[in-house]
Amino acid sequence: MGITLAIETSCDETSAAIVKDGFEVLANVVDTQIEMHAGYGGVVPEVASRAHLLKVQPVIEQALSYAQVTEQDIDLVSATYGPGLIGALLVGVSCAKSLALAWEKPFVGVNHVEGHLFACLLDHQIEPPFIVLLVAGGHTQIVQVEELGNYKVLGSTIDDAAGEAYDKVARYMGLGYPGGPIIDRLAHDGDPEAIKFPRGLNDDSYNFSFSGLKTAVINYVRKHPETKDADLAASFQEAVVDVLVNKTVAAAKGAGINKISIGGGVSANSRLRAKLAQTCEQQNISCYLPSLAYCTDNAAMIASAAAWKFNKYGPTALDAGAYPTLKLEYPN
Repeated sequence: MGITLAIETSCDETSAAIVKDGFEVLANVVDTQIEMHAGYGGVVPEVASRAHLLKVQPVIEQALSYAQVTEQDIDLVSATYGPGLIGALLVGVSCAKSLALAWEKPFVGVNHVEGHLFACLLDHQIEPPFIVLLVAGGHTQIVQVEELGNYKVLGSTIDDAAGEAYDKVARYMGLGYPGGPIIDRLAHDGDPEAIKFPRGLNDDSYNFSFSGLKTAVINYVRKHPETKDADLAASFQEAVVDVLVNKTVAAAKGAGINKISIGGGVSANSRLRAKLAQTCEQQNISCYLPSLAYCTDNAAMIASAAAWKFNKYGPTALDAGAYPTLKLEYPN
């Protein structure tokens, strides 16, 4: 598909990327709002939207400069159009459609979750079918990919997403925001077997539940305030990772598929990456891990998905809006 410019503004990262032929990343610029939201303990939608308005144009200019391309070189303009925060999404979608109209280029709207699915494909050539664990602050699900565009959601969270559980536990422990990276670092100095926390929905389904684990951590701290933060973090993390890995591997074996990849912000977690790789090796399953740069929200994965989608389905109409509750299905 030539050269794709993509914009990602679904939550608290303003990103623009230039990708050639769907998988060759020429530039991937990410401007994070973490410090801006840290004082609130989470993302404030209105603050995020205003920050995107200020950052989106400079980020696009940086991406074009890093890739050493101009608007004349761009063949396709794309943006995340859901799911996400409606105000944040509208910034990226409006900007991308404006550029597409001004430059007389086709526009493609991309499902953010599908973008995370494509993230691993930027590093690895994975032939379907394969299983993807998509795990982040807003979603946790296991997806069977029969072919690109043909997805079957085998299981998802029934309450908190994994990343959301990390943030809530970190907030209760007074560790700061975002909780995932902080707990991951702290856990390196702790004992993962120090506390036997429950494994949520320890059943034959491929669904997840982390709200009970979050409550168990809070109750334990109230009863044992002397517990070391490192042991608490390591034990909590081990409980989350155990469930994520065990259910994902079980889903792959149940479907008769021997390839697993992961995507989403929590796919950067060091313990999850290590345990999934180790378990897959023991089970003779090929494990594909994305680069850390493609785990969190970024526009390169959106560009990759957009190039494939354009080749398969053609452009998205310019009257398309933003869809905060968009599902992983086609047509989308």
